[in-house]
Amino acid sequence: MTAETKFPVNQTDVENLSKDRQEPKWLTELRVSSLEKVDSLELPKPDKTKITKWNFTPENLDAQVDSSNSIEGLSDTVKELVGENVQTLLAQKNGVTTYHKLDAALTEKGVIFTDFQTAVKEHSDLVEKYFMQDAVSPNEHKLTALHAALVNGGTFIYVPKNVEVEVPLQAVYSQEGNFGLFNHVLIVAEANSSVTYIENYVTEGDATATVANIVAEVYVADGASVHFGAVDNFSTEVTTYVNRRAHVPGRDAQVYWALGQMNDGNTISENTTYLVGEGSYGDTKTVSIGRGKQVQNFTTNVIHWGKNSDGQILKHGVMREEATSIFNGISKIEHGATKANGEQTERVLMLSEKARGDANPILLIEEDDVTAGHAASVGKIDPIQMFYLMSRGLSRREAERLIIHGFLAPVVNELPIESVKEQLIEVIERKVY
Repeated sequence: MTAETKFPVNQTDVENLSKDRQEPKWLTELRVSSLEKVDSLELPKPDKTKITKWNFTPENLDAQVDSSNSIEGLSDTVKELVGENVQTLLAQKNGVTTYHKLDAALTEKGVIFTDFQTAVKEHSDLVEKYFMQDAVSPNEHKLTALHAALVNGGTFIYVPKNVEVEVPLQAVYSQEGNFGLFNHVLIVAEANSSVTYIENYVTEGDATATVANIVAEVYVADGASVHFGAVDNFSTEVTTYVNRRAHVPGRDAQVYWALGQMNDGNTISENTTYLVGEGSYGDTKTVSIGRGKQVQNFTTNVIHWGKNSDGQILKHGVMREEATSIFNGISKIEHGATKANGEQTERVLMLSEKARGDANPILLIEEDDVTAGHAASVGKIDPIQMFYLMSRGLSRREAERLIIHGFLAPVVNELPIESVKEQLIEVIERKVY
């Protein structure tokens, strides 16, 4: 049965999409079954944010991009993000890989760092084992089903047992025109391995109203460590759904999130870490600046199942003009997760009378022998601080700039990935002015 959606895509279209990409049967079947569920599933219901009138369906899925696989062929925007000494990089535009480079030494160690389309052809069994299984399911709601049906870009990373990837793996995903981007990132870190992954999302050219549907899944085995850094910077015209999750079944496994959520359009974002293994650790640091009339909702979840697990959440946001944002932090300790520790802090700074910010720290504790704590604040610029800075000769604009940097510094300075930190500082500068 073909699902009727708001955009001209039916079962035949999805089957042809899969055929053109030479995908295995299991993925074709997953696409079709997910499309059939779209109409029956509801939209997600982010707390205190009404999204029923937001348009999450694309008008255009035709990439219209040629792949040159040349560093010279990349746009100036992308070149600025990747720097001069490119060691590992995957660049995509509208889901099409335009450049790919991986150090030969990593390939010899069995490391896989490739685009999603190549991965499902060359590593089908491995991708099938993890793709939208334990971390994210197509059955959750309308947007995860849409994602599974229309995924058209992304990256697959696999790090074998006992392999340490010392050079960060970087990916840049650009979106142009009214192309609907459904990007999927899948990272698998086997026992005692380690990897750092950095991604950037950007809008290029003159964008028209469109959608970005982003999903990332991270799987971390015993003793493994994954550092995941991201700077999202879509334009005002892009309505964004982003869902980044980590499933951490490994004993003493670690996952670190460093997220700069700097989109200018309406955004709902979920970041969830499932701490299943004993002694597992999750650390999430997020910064955001809202401006104009955009509406944003950021929900960070750390779910403790493992004994002695430790989850940390730190989020700072700045709201300007008429922007509205909700910052939810949820630390949940399940029954049996003895000796678990969950800590979180959410802070929001509002710079104008019409800006709105809401910080909601939530602790859900179902076990006695645990520790947990939270802190939250929402407020405006201290007029005494502003007066002091301006009395020293600074303009109001420059004084506000310094206060914003000082407010975000406790998060930015703690980010474990230096390049993400540098990119965030540059984006903050642009958004402040």
